[in-house]
Amino acid sequence: MPIASSDIKFRLSTTAGSAGNSLSGTVGASLGKYMSTTEVTAGANSLFPDVSGAQNAASQVDYACVFLHNTHATLTLQGARVYLAGEVTGGASIAVGVDTTAASAAGSSSVQAVTVVSATTAPAGVTFSSPTTAGAGISLGDVGPGQVRAFWVRRTAAATSPLSGDGVTLAWAGDTL
Repeated sequence: MPIASSDIKFRLSTTAGSAGNSLSGTVGASLGKYMSTTEVTAGANSLFPDVSGAQNAASQVDYACVFLHNTHATLTLQGARVYLAGEVTGGASIAVGVDTTAASAAGSSSVQAVTVVSATTAPAGVTFSSPTTAGAGISLGDVGPGQVRAFWVRRTAAATSPLSGDGVTLAWAGDTL
């Protein structure tokens, strides 16, 4: 049986603790280091807080570290990719980039992602793009059973008119044996 969509989770990160998958994370403070126990959910403010008028006027750029977690007990997600399956037009723009840290066990005590000091600090070594199809998605490589791989989401305010319901849908793709 191949990996099912229920086997792959997107999780926030946390800079607290001494191992991955041991503490919760929060929106606006997903700054890398370890995978948290907090799943990214669908809906408003699940990855970033609202953009204020001043932040919008300044075209503020924010970053969030997200983990792709393969919860399958035995199968590797081969050629894992992340892409933007849908983005609301007229608001902030979104881009994704792969973290420079290799995939690791979910509960690893080794650092699982680059860490930044604030949500407006760009992660070192990460290149961003805005792929809208699985084929063009950013490559996370192979993510084994019980492993995680970090990627970053960049939100750039566009100095546009206020927009209720601005957002993006993140998606993954990959293969199994």
